[in-house]
Amino acid sequence: MTLDIITAPQLAPLQHGFFTRQGGASSGVFAGLNCGYGSSDQHEAVTINRARVAQALGLDDTALVGVHQIHSADVVTVSDAGADRPKADALVSDRADLALTVLTADCMPVLFADRAAGVIGAAHAGWKGALDGVLEATLDAMAALGADRASTTAVIGPCISQRNYEVGPDFLDDFLADDPGNARFFGNGEGDRYLFDLPGFGLHRLRQAGIGEAEWTRHCTYADPERFYSYRRSTHAKEADYGRLIAAIRM
Repeated sequence: MTLDIITAPQLAPLQHGFFTRQGGASSGVFAGLNCGYGSSDQHEAVTINRARVAQALGLDDTALVGVHQIHSADVVTVSDAGADRPKADALVSDRADLALTVLTADCMPVLFADRAAGVIGAAHAGWKGALDGVLEATLDAMAALGADRASTTAVIGPCISQRNYEVGPDFLDDFLADDPGNARFFGNGEGDRYLFDLPGFGLHRLRQAGIGEAEWTRHCTYADPERFYSYRRSTHAKEADYGRLIAAIRM
């Protein structure tokens, strides 16, 4: 089966992609292109999957650079494709011989580029990372390499949509404590539950930060099990584990 790669015209002509679960070597609950070594999937299957991603980007699999994601606002500036995977949730670089990658399964994968400056970025942004400022921190790190926020584009890839992201009152309180205006990203759910608009919040934070262009691909990971892994869907189905989607960008 061939790979199913979602690309964004806003990032063209850079090689990039939000890879779906189609076209991989994994089986069982991981069936497809699971790219997360942190899952309990067979290591060999994940290695094959990552090699297919690298090939699609015109690179060797050693050129896929990622981090040990911890739901933080920490950003790493990448100067080579070394073996170390520091704890962080975003990466930036001005190197043309590697691809920046993040893994997600409902959180936002965000790819950044200032094509004129030759600077790229990738961020893993769940609700906590987004609230703590990982998107703004990524833009700051790109600026340190010579990028201009007004010339930078960011695209949010497949993530959980508002209709499927039910949260409790304490969750709402955290966002209102940060900014009462964040109430706009919550709709009413059943009983005391709310529905949170994660990609809407991400777009708001990017635009408030002065980015030139920010868009969402409008794909919901929870709603489409054929194309996407979803942590929340797997939890609801009482599955033992879940696959991780990969998003990648290179100059």
